[in-house]
Amino acid sequence: MTYTVLRSNVKVLRPGDPYFTISNGVVVTSRAGFEISKNCPAEYKSIFITAINAGWIKPVAHVTEEEYMVMQLSN
Repeated sequence: MTYTVLRSNVKVLRPGDPYFTISNGVVVTSRAGFEISKNCPAEYKSIFITAINAGWIKPVAHVTEEEYMVMQLSN
């Protein structure tokens, strides 16, 4: 029996990881985030905000291994 193991070329960046933030020399911002629609009912918005603040929902960014390598080389 043989197994084929496929290796993903996608890297997950989480808050606190190197390169999770983007800086242009003046402004530093997260590479990923949340956007809650203005049409979202206030009750749901409150639940989302509570979950985000509690750390139950966290932003993640996905980059390819190639993109990640370029980010490392550019610093």
